[in-house]
Amino acid sequence: RARSPIPGMLRCARAWRLPHRGIGPSSPSFSRVPVALSSSQGGTEPRPVPLSYKLLDGEVARPPLVFLHGLFGSKANFSSIAKALAQQTGRRVLTVDARNHGDSPHSPDMSYEAMSQDLQDLLPQLGLVPCVLIGHSMGGKTAMLLALQRPELVERLIAVDISPVESTSSSNFPNYVAAMKAIDLPNGASLSSARKLASEKLSSVIQSISVRQFLLTNLVEVDGHFVWRVNLDALSQHWDKILNFPPRQESYSGPALFLIGGNSQFVLPSHHPEIRRLFPRAQMQTLPNAGHLVHSDSPQDFMAAIRSFLA
Repeated sequence: RARSPIPGMLRCARAWRLPHRGIGPSSPSFSRVPVALSSSQGGTEPRPVPLSYKLLDGEVARPPLVFLHGLFGSKANFSSIAKALAQQTGRRVLTVDARNHGDSPHSPDMSYEAMSQDLQDLLPQLGLVPCVLIGHSMGGKTAMLLALQRPELVERLIAVDISPVESTSSSNFPNYVAAMKAIDLPNGASLSSARKLASEKLSSVIQSISVRQFLLTNLVEVDGHFVWRVNLDALSQHWDKILNFPPRQESYSGPALFLIGGNSQFVLPSHHPEIRRLFPRAQMQTLPNAGHLVHSDSPQDFMAAIRSFLA
């Protein structure tokens, strides 16, 4: 049976701080979770939302590194790796919160097409194209779709423990969302006591303490009320889309690296033909001591693999 993809996420979860929006002056507090208007209907392109991001400075001459996190994650998942790679490579490094995650706006649309559109809007605005796109899990599927749709924006691609096929190892996620939505927390408690109470309530559904603590990085206080900063309604309504991958006919001819956790079941040998059809220059590399969270389980090997692929 495939192991839950989140154990050990505690190691990559950072303490939640007040959000710093990537655009405009950062404010010491926030009054509401930003909500984006619904995407336009009728087969037109999804409407992009202004993503929250953090950009580390570096040489403008070389393609920047852009990190996309996985489900229930945020840009903070890659903060220490982003800093280390900025120092080691001298490149600019961008970490981004996906829509409905972290400090980015909420939107009813949670399709990969919409998440790709957000980046098609943001990356040229910041002068970060073409870039090296590095996506983990859900972020890896967004990265793959963007490379297929707009190859001129992606100098090379790194997909971390994910394939361009339906993910079957995430079957616990709907239970997590249902349990998170069912929690009712009293106002007036401190954030630490609210998280402790929420952890106790989640424990009947989620046995792993590290999984619970990772999910609880999404519990924040807004105007005296405790809310989930991840948009649980949008996730639960688009579950099938998130687990799947949009069917594509075109291929991406740039260099691609598929980094696979040796202890994970997310990338199977049966996926390799589809990977090679869409990404004919794909290299596969397995990091033996890592589970699904390759970057937190084996950070040094993860960074070494990226540096080697850039060389």
